[in-house]
Amino acid sequence: MKKSPLWAGILSPPIALGGIGAAIIINRSWWRLTDNAISDLGKVGLPYNWVMNVPLFISAVLAIYYAEGLFRELKNPISKLGIGVFILGLAFLAGIAVFPEGTEPHYHVSWGFFLAGGVGYLIAGTGLWLEGQRKFGAFTVLLFIAEVLLARWAFKTFNGVAIAEFTGVFAMIIWHYALLWEKFFAEKS
Repeated sequence: MKKSPLWAGILSPPIALGGIGAAIIINRSWWRLTDNAISDLGKVGLPYNWVMNVPLFISAVLAIYYAEGLFRELKNPISKLGIGVFILGLAFLAGIAVFPEGTEPHYHVSWGFFLAGGVGYLIAGTGLWLEGQRKFGAFTVLLFIAEVLLARWAFKTFNGVAIAEFTGVFAMIIWHYALLWEKFFAEKS
């Protein structure tokens, strides 16, 4: 893979998390991890909603660029399918920024991001397992199970959905960096 998609893949998560973190700081007078959704930080009519929405959009574009390069690198059709579904999830991430909370499509693009992102990495990891990358495949399945169990617990325990959302976000980010390391850096060490 060329260096520019690799750099896009490396930089995408910190850009999104930086925007979310800055939005939390700006809105700390009312936003609570246990009582809100992440999307509350970018909702229509909120002053400075762009602080979260612009980095989310940039992050999604960078991640799609990286994942498209990854798609071309993979040989197994199951892995390719998984990355294709993951790319769809990233397109939904861009949709969260374009259709913030308070717009009709927001609910659908938000769920689309979490569902396609999680299912996409699960399918891709399964494909890599079938290619012989057993440890990475097992890691993927365990990460997905942990994500689902923790998110379900958070949905039942807290008034807001931010903890469940962060569970999904961090699972995708952990998987992304683990795959990045496995495919492009571990082989060179």
